[in-house]
Amino acid sequence: MDVVRGVVLPRPDGGTTAPMDLHLAGGRVGTVVPSSGTRGNSTSGRVLDAGGRLALPGLVDAHVHAGGAVLDAGVQHALLRQGVTAVVTGADGVGFAPSDRTAYEWACGYFAGIDGEHPRFSGGTLAQLLATYDGATAVNVAALVPHGTVRRLVVGTEQRPARPAEVDRMVRVARQAFAEGAVGLSTGLEYVPAAWADEAELVALARVAAEHGLPHVSHMRGYEAAAVPALAELFRLAAASGVATHVSHLHGPAAAITGVLDDARAGGLDVTFDSYPYLQGSSILAMVALPTWLPLADPDATIAALDAPALARRLRDHLAGLDDLWHRVTLAWVPGLDPDEGDVAGRRLVDVAARWGVAPADAALRVLRASRLRAACVFAQPDTNDADAVRTLANHPAHLGGSDAIYQPVGAGACAGRPHPRGWGAFARFLAEHVRTGGDWTWHDAVEHLSARAARRFGLADRGSLEAGSVADVVLVDPLAVADRATYDRPRTPAVGIDDVLVAGVPVLTHGELTGRRPGRGLRPSVRAGHPTPPAVPAGTEGAP
Repeated sequence: MDVVRGVVLPRPDGGTTAPMDLHLAGGRVGTVVPSSGTRGNSTSGRVLDAGGRLALPGLVDAHVHAGGAVLDAGVQHALLRQGVTAVVTGADGVGFAPSDRTAYEWACGYFAGIDGEHPRFSGGTLAQLLATYDGATAVNVAALVPHGTVRRLVVGTEQRPARPAEVDRMVRVARQAFAEGAVGLSTGLEYVPAAWADEAELVALARVAAEHGLPHVSHMRGYEAAAVPALAELFRLAAASGVATHVSHLHGPAAAITGVLDDARAGGLDVTFDSYPYLQGSSILAMVALPTWLPLADPDATIAALDAPALARRLRDHLAGLDDLWHRVTLAWVPGLDPDEGDVAGRRLVDVAARWGVAPADAALRVLRASRLRAACVFAQPDTNDADAVRTLANHPAHLGGSDAIYQPVGAGACAGRPHPRGWGAFARFLAEHVRTGGDWTWHDAVEHLSARAARRFGLADRGSLEAGSVADVVLVDPLAVADRATYDRPRTPAVGIDDVLVAGVPVLTHGELTGRRPGRGLRPSVRAGHPTPPAVPAGTEGAP
């Protein structure tokens, strides 16, 4: 039996307990008892002296692009320094499994600037994918069924609704993936090939998630000014299928968004969402700049179409409508660009265009051609979003924390471009801005937003708390010091204030450094997902001051 001695725990009333000891056994919390201090040390196991630090259950990143990157030690360090011990992968409808070799390679190519490749997997079942994480990482990994990858497996890259027989096959593939441990279905309705699916196809697949009590997780068809009609589409799918709905990286005009969310929830729909605490997003430039009437699922066909005389005027008209976009785009990663054209990572698109002596739209097309559509970018949100809107959404009762972190490519040092800092700072920023300085969350609220709700949403019943019987994913927080340090200029800077983390009772971060131990595993739902009422007081703390 091991002991984490002298922790304080969040209380539902907003305060914290007196010092407590967490007794761990078999990777779980055994008992939670008033601290013995340095007295009565009869345990035969290890003792970690928390020194009065706050103990939180491991945080769960509900939306992160780390399906392959999580096997990289630097990414594990970035996550653990924020207290994240579990991640949900396969978002936006693109993931590694279920797939065959062709569908896997398509996913890696299309999302090269987002997910990259998986170093230990080259296509196969979801069960095979989950097995690659067992004992190979310090962080636990859950996976969604990615609709786009399944569609690529069954339909290919054709720009059309799926035929009934194809829908039936996608349903069978999805049903098998749920049987193997998927925690939900993901769609990316602004990405291809999901953008070409009709509602009948989406409803059929959503029903499979509903059968398992797990959510449909969607990058909607639009955000900001388009968020309300995009939400309406998801609510239609939910009403037709009975599925719970989870909206990915929700942002936009908060008053309008919360109004329709509250109406939907009051009407009986089960709706949650995740968001990140930044006013800039990140994605592939092709999604941001190119229309879905191009054959975007096929890079060679798209590049040929960019130069096709028959499409020239239509493409020019589309690009002319993006004049408000170009000044908000910063290039993050541009593989394939001729070295003579300079290092463009971290530079604004309009500045790159000026240096090249071309219009911003032409610079974007040059980048897309050179990178074969793989280029990634960071972009500021339009003025329909602001800091007050971000804070309002983060305080909503349906909110979960999600970084939408993009780590790829990893292991290439400076050659890996200039990613968004959210992968190194989002969860620490939540804790710093909402609890430590903002005061709009208590520490108990932080557990709800960043751990417990995600555990319930994705059916991970033995996570999200430190009550007796829970998995011993334990994060020790210095409540006066926790903060993000990553910036847009120096995005890979680790967070501070979290130096010790245990996963399944195993120390994986000690004094801010990785221990080299890898108790992480592929996670599977342990119960049907939902929103049970959380316990009023952590078990074992009744009567503690």
